[in-house]
Amino acid sequence: MRNATVSRDGGRWYISFCVEDAVAEAAPNGKRPVGADRGVAVAVATSDGGLYDRVFASPGETARLKRLQQRLSRSLCVHGRNRRSKRRDVVRARLGRLHARIRSRRADFAAQTAVRLVRDHGLVAVEDLRVRNMTVSASGTADRPGRNVRAKAGLNRAILDKGWGGLLLALEHAARYHGATVVKVNPAFTSQTCNACGHVARESRESQAVFRCVACGHEAHADVNAAKNILAAGLAVTGRGDLAAGRSVKRQPPERLAACTRLSHGNPHL
Repeated sequence: MRNATVSRDGGRWYISFCVEDAVAEAAPNGKRPVGADRGVAVAVATSDGGLYDRVFASPGETARLKRLQQRLSRSLCVHGRNRRSKRRDVVRARLGRLHARIRSRRADFAAQTAVRLVRDHGLVAVEDLRVRNMTVSASGTADRPGRNVRAKAGLNRAILDKGWGGLLLALEHAARYHGATVVKVNPAFTSQTCNACGHVARESRESQAVFRCVACGHEAHADVNAAKNILAAGLAVTGRGDLAAGRSVKRQPPERLAACTRLSHGNPHL
């Protein structure tokens, strides 16, 4: 055992041990690759058409969260920020337990989805997203107030609710035991590029669910179309011999490029 950490979450105490598991990474499983797009309408969409999502808080729990947060805010106004009260402590404890329950569901969803992806595929391509930077508040300052603050706050909540960062950690952890590789690719234009013809246009993304290419008319689920572009980018990265988000200057052989292109379109003979 290397170290132990004691923590408290939702009124419960936990102890976690950091140990060397002495387990070598599994040999490559040789299974087909897949691209995974993390979204806000659907948590995960894959290039083979799979859609994975879960509601982490029921409507009743969402309403309860709102009521408890309002009660906590009122208690702060009455008692002041530096004064403690039993009523305020009770509200905070209830909020903590409810948030802990939601976090547990989110972690469970991430773990199950990650295992499903790495167990059935030899390579999982995902976007190299900077989630912390993407969820920075747009409120700005008193001198330079932000724009579209309410809409940005709603987007931030949706991103954090879907657990994008937790899913990536779960994928990288599970891949060691199932012989899979996780490849992070440049996310630029993956949602605006037509997987059929390669045309890039912002107007093609009609909504969170619909992609209709303005050039060739190809229509698909928007997140699935993005996942196919992510897969193609991941195969291009591995074809150059590096597994990083940055693109290598090396060019892959024409035969390998053609094979990657056919594989990204689901050729069952490869």
